Amino acid sequence: MTAHQIVYLVFSAILVLALVLDLGLLSKKNTTVTIKTALYQTFFWVSLAIAFFIFLLIEGHALALENVVVPGQEAAASSQLALEFISAYLMEWSLSIDNIFVFVIIFNSFRVKQKHYPRVLLIGILMAIFFRILFITLGVALVNQFAWILYIFGIFLLYTGYKMFFAGEDEEFDPHKSWIYLQIKKFLPVTEEDGDGKFYIQKNGKGVYTSLFVVVLLLSAIDLVFALDSIPAVMGISKDPLVIYTSNIFAVLGLRSLFFLLRTAVSKFDFLQQGIAIVLMFIGLKMLGEHYISQWIPKNIQVLISLTVIIVCISGSIFYSIFVNRRGLPPDAKGK
Repeated sequence: MTAHQIVYLVFSAILVLALVLDLGLLSKKNTTVTIKTALYQTFFWVSLAIAFFIFLLIEGHALALENVVVPGQEAAASSQLALEFISAYLMEWSLSIDNIFVFVIIFNSFRVKQKHYPRVLLIGILMAIFFRILFITLGVALVNQFAWILYIFGIFLLYTGYKMFFAGEDEEFDPHKSWIYLQIKKFLPVTEEDGDGKFYIQKNGKGVYTSLFVVVLLLSAIDLVFALDSIPAVMGISKDPLVIYTSNIFAVLGLRSLFFLLRTAVSKFDFLQQGIAIVLMFIGLKMLGEHYISQWIPKNIQVLISLTVIIVCISGSIFYSIFVNRRGLPPDAKGK
């Protein structure tokens, strides 16, 4: 068994045990999740990701022997995969915070009761994981077959980052006007009722899908839209499928607890969007110039630079948002 296969096996075991624990002990039907509980759950998922990072560091030499083509570079590459994972995880984790803002809008728009939040989020996130795995598999296969696609990803990230940086508050997402919701209504009989927690009910002698079912579909679809940014961004950090799969899944699994922890505070992160935008543009530029950058900067140093940029931009934008609190200023002062 190769080192990569061992890591995949360990990750699968962690994933199964974590889901069993989360479903069996940390989740109860029709209960409101408190900030304290959300904090414990967030700590649980982040700790698992950090433990996996440490495991990659321990397995680093064996993984390097399988990855390194040029002899003598094993030492430099021994910690590279672990650093790529933690960089990609932080990238995905920060994008998850941006997801939460949209999730809050969806829940408020459909007037979802707080007691239904955990179950709806859980099912939506499990569906998102399934579709992300398919999406990543397709993306990795395309990149392996057509390496030039990475340049398209780079241009796309540059465009997305630029557009995100200058996006205004007047562009707020409206779930009831979204293309996804209109298509759901077009093909499925839906009702505005929540069915007291059910996804499918009988109404006037006809079967209809409840608003909770619509919310689950919207959460899954919106996560895939965000994946169009996040997965190319991770590919700009690492080409190893192991890093791409694990960083995505760890981040998405922690999204539910992060939602309950930050749902009342995320609207205060006014400048987080700009921080994420800078990171996306940085990774886009790195993807476009990777051939020339690699001639001057070793791969392990590139990973450290990417990690530093991600930490500085995301943490800096969050702290800047907290201290400036732009939404608390008069309207004419927001642009100053």
